[in-house]
Amino acid sequence: MRDLSALKASLAPRAPAQPGRLATVRSGAFWGRLGTRFLPFADAATTELPLGRLLRLSLFQVSVGMAAVLLTGTLNRVMIVELGMASWAVAAMVSLPLLFAPLRALIGFKSDRHQSILGWKRVPYIWFGTLLQFGGFALLPFALLVMTGLGQGPTIVGQIGAGIAFLMVGAGMHTTQTAGLALATDLAPPESRPRVVALLYVMLLLGMMVSAIVIGRLLDNFTPTHLVQIVQGAAVLTVVLNITALWKQEARRRGGTAPEESSAPFREIWALFIARPRTMRLLVATGLGSAAFSMQDVLLEPYGGQILGLSVGATTSLTALWAVGMLSGFALAARSLANGGEPHRLAGFGGVAGIAAFLCVIFAAPLHATALLAIGATIIGFGGGLFSVGTLTAAMAISDSAELDGRTGLALGAWGAVQATCAGAAIAIGAIVRDVTSAAATARELGPTLADPATGYGVVYGVEIILLLTTLVVLGPLVRPVAPSQTIRFGLAEFPA
Repeated sequence: MRDLSALKASLAPRAPAQPGRLATVRSGAFWGRLGTRFLPFADAATTELPLGRLLRLSLFQVSVGMAAVLLTGTLNRVMIVELGMASWAVAAMVSLPLLFAPLRALIGFKSDRHQSILGWKRVPYIWFGTLLQFGGFALLPFALLVMTGLGQGPTIVGQIGAGIAFLMVGAGMHTTQTAGLALATDLAPPESRPRVVALLYVMLLLGMMVSAIVIGRLLDNFTPTHLVQIVQGAAVLTVVLNITALWKQEARRRGGTAPEESSAPFREIWALFIARPRTMRLLVATGLGSAAFSMQDVLLEPYGGQILGLSVGATTSLTALWAVGMLSGFALAARSLANGGEPHRLAGFGGVAGIAAFLCVIFAAPLHATALLAIGATIIGFGGGLFSVGTLTAAMAISDSAELDGRTGLALGAWGAVQATCAGAAIAIGAIVRDVTSAAATARELGPTLADPATGYGVVYGVEIILLLTTLVVLGPLVRPVAPSQTIRFGLAEFPA
């Protein structure tokens, strides 16, 4: 009887679907297709890592971007202009965080094998990195005021305190970012990692842009009290953002406190890591390319103002154009890698774009073409975005090899150490080369033809082009050959191969 009743129920006509419910289903499907099609990172979400959880995790990049703006932008200007410090002293302090950059590989290695009572690997490192950032920002404004005579105490105490504060913030930034990227790699499935990487770097860039605008507005009317309030407000916001990013992200592992069966020391694992020829070549290419794209960081706006006579607002727009180009590069990189693109080839394409960009910047001076400088600034950001995402994705692939047993932190830490160290060194070298060359040119030591302030800038941009050409040569053997069935639409994109 039960079978007969079930048969009758299945043969009975079904009631038509309710119009309201049907419209809701269709609307949801429409917005789902719209988001995936028009939002470049909507497809970075997966079942294991939903979009809401991914965006929350990316908040640690926002805090790192805010710290970078404070150290290299806002405080740089405040110390020189409002506090009257010597430029060499400011440059020395701003460069102190770079001393911690080479240790990123060790931080990543330690987070790979960390044994915690709570069963976490990455969370303790992100948390202690957050505490270092908080402590550095809490100490920094008071140390600056004492150092410049606006506070109470010997000047030497302020100098020591400011140096310690800059070191603490730099150590916290590098620790948080290395462990955070490793955690994102652990949570994301391999096929979605390129899009996740691109999204994380978009959040870093957005954090820098928003922080620069907000902090700049707050410091329009500078007072020592405003400086203390803003820097310590950034300290509190860093803790809030990073705790929100960490909340319920990493699962607690059972037996997390048990010692590993084979706990090889860092020296042995690093030797195994660096012995792979593709690894060493990738790190060399990353260092050369990072130096090439970063050498002009502090020169592009002065170039527009001093050589082309642009206003402050016009030169500021160059940074905005650079950011737009960088976002476009991130979006294209995410889309290309999601469709099976080769990361080394993508990085090579970024290098080719960078060469074209620096040529535009060089020829903007003799042609007095402001539009050419704007185009060059945009393409610099675009090429840098492609190069960063391509090389970082390649570093992630190295961590998946059987020899390294999935040591994501070590691979990402090594990439970050090389990238940050070479970028910082290139910025300093670029400024020195520009000053020395421009001084010699205006003194007519290089001949009457080159007796122009633009000569110093041109030399730096020429060095960047040479570095990018060298980067392409180093990247070449890493690029997988194109299958015969594939067609190449733009030959220059295949130059690295």
